[in-house]
Amino acid sequence: MNQEHSKIRTALELGDYQLKGQFMLGSNYTFLVDVQYEGGQVAAVYKPCKGEQPLWDFPDNTLAQREVAAYLLSEQLGWHIVPVTVLREDGPHGRGSLQQYIQYDVEYHYFNFTDEDKELLRPVMLFDILVNNADRKGSHVFFEDDTHKLYLIDHGVCFHEENKLRSVIWDFAGQAIPDELLAPLSQTESWPALFESYLSPREIAALQRRAKRLVTTRTFPHMPRDRRAFPYPPV
Repeated sequence: MNQEHSKIRTALELGDYQLKGQFMLGSNYTFLVDVQYEGGQVAAVYKPCKGEQPLWDFPDNTLAQREVAAYLLSEQLGWHIVPVTVLREDGPHGRGSLQQYIQYDVEYHYFNFTDEDKELLRPVMLFDILVNNADRKGSHVFFEDDTHKLYLIDHGVCFHEENKLRSVIWDFAGQAIPDELLAPLSQTESWPALFESYLSPREIAALQRRAKRLVTTRTFPHMPRDRRAFPYPPV
């Protein structure tokens, strides 16, 4: 973790924050907030548990925890593709996730990426398979304005123990997974302790099984034929 990343994480964990606006798209309540800490300010996205719409296949009030688990996994793997995300108990609307806000062009997403940028998405496809992402829309993948760094957001419906993978990104299906992406997937012994506050034991065990299967097959899987493989809407 570099110094800037560490400072942002500390600010999100300890800073005071105030609501600045509400994002109107999406089925769950999501707010833009300003986080104040030691004279600095960090823009962030606040997703309160109280604002989550109940889902038939995910336990109630767990989506914020899954957002944090996705960030922790991205850091554990060394990929750093999920913005800094923490769980706060003291939000304006109660317990919820708080995620660093990334400035990006909302009109530039998966469906109009250049061929060169689509070639950078192998970690995204692998990450979604690993976390069992049930809702990888094209707008959930983007590049930061200033740095053109790749980021992924919206991981509330991930980590289910049953196969729920739905994604728009199947570009590399059937291709070999690069060795450098597979390497960290063989070291899962610490994952139960890392995720025990955010996922159930069965969900953690399923995550470990998916990692082991990917290390064994060493190939990006093809999309399933017996169920819907794409989210709706796709963007």
